[in-house]
Amino acid sequence: MSASDKPRPSAVSSQVPDVPPEDRWDRRKMAEFLRVLAATQQVTAAAKAVGMSRQSAYRLRNRQKGEPFDIAWEAAFQHGYDALHQAALERALHGVEEPVFHGGEQVGTRRRYDERLTVFLLARRNALGAQRLSRYGVAAEFWSERWEKMLDRIEHGPIVWQDEDGTRLLDDDTKRAKDIEARHMLDASEDRARNGSR
Repeated sequence: MSASDKPRPSAVSSQVPDVPPEDRWDRRKMAEFLRVLAATQQVTAAAKAVGMSRQSAYRLRNRQKGEPFDIAWEAAFQHGYDALHQAALERALHGVEEPVFHGGEQVGTRRRYDERLTVFLLARRNALGAQRLSRYGVAAEFWSERWEKMLDRIEHGPIVWQDEDGTRLLDDDTKRAKDIEARHMLDASEDRARNGSR
């Protein structure tokens, strides 16, 4: 291709579609999306609530990989996992009451315990008793406990992990997050069991 065949910058920029402001993600939409996501656990419903598509929400998350929006997305689901975990733990500890029938009539009840559920819940903990979590599990747990602060940061603060001056934040919350991360890491024996000795 010769130099004369290359598209001029003005020609290239004219090929980029002009997206009206109401069809773009902004901080207010991002924060509201996360609120609805935490409440519904449904990406499609959360995106629809702010006038955006499910696909655009995932594209935004991919562009924000590891940044506050991405972590808050995981934290939004953490709320649902916490409720699910509590329900499963209650069933493992207290069982489920089931009716007992004889001759077509209920004659009583019995309590049934699911040992597989108990074993699964125990296996999800490391040697220190901390639950092993998902991709950003530690950060998601940390920020789910500071949910409103995270939403305020997304809506009004920097879009990346830095303060207004552009320097990295190393405040008390960062130290607490590192403490939580250490608690959720595999211990040495689990690491050897999974990865072999090195």
